[in-house]
Amino acid sequence: MTQEQLLQKIRQTKIVPVVVLNSIEEVLPKMQALVNGGLPCAEITFRTYCAAEAIALTVKSFPDMLVGAGTVINTEQCEKAIGAGAQFIVSPGFSEAVADCCKKYGKLYLPGIVTPTEAMAAIAKGLTVLKFFPASNFGGLKTIKAVCAAFPYLQIMPTGGISADNIKEYLAYDKIIACGGSWMMSGTPEEIETKTRAAVGLVKNL
Repeated sequence: MTQEQLLQKIRQTKIVPVVVLNSIEEVLPKMQALVNGGLPCAEITFRTYCAAEAIALTVKSFPDMLVGAGTVINTEQCEKAIGAGAQFIVSPGFSEAVADCCKKYGKLYLPGIVTPTEAMAAIAKGLTVLKFFPASNFGGLKTIKAVCAAFPYLQIMPTGGISADNIKEYLAYDKIIACGGSWMMSGTPEEIETKTRAAVGLVKNL
């Protein structure tokens, strides 16, 4: 799958669940809950020791799922994530080293930005699809629109403070390709499935 094809799938999905896995035993039940809820997509964060193993298991068990790695902050993590089968890489901020690593392997990189200066650093690396994080702490949609006014070719995936209460407002803005969020990931697998199905229904016709 090319990077443009992957971006198109993310656009169609509209929601990228941000998934924190504290043990490998959590992987299959939580990923199955997302799939059952109609959202076969996950950004598995590198905040825990089992992230790379969790990505590998997810890729093997759910071959049709969009699987990315989140909270990737250095080359070592990036190499591990790509080696485990991650299709895209997401960072909380912009890392030139991670950008270079993704370019080396031909992987989609979504770096986090909140300011025009950070956006310019990413643009200088040829990146125009950017994460805006943490969205709610830095002015949300109002700031995203201001940044995009200066750089009209940018596309944005806001993450941080996105919920069922505000996602439709974000997705109504044409520069936003999808929203990252974790609100559907709390509770039992059954609860995750229920909340995921509700989230998919919420954005279905947008």
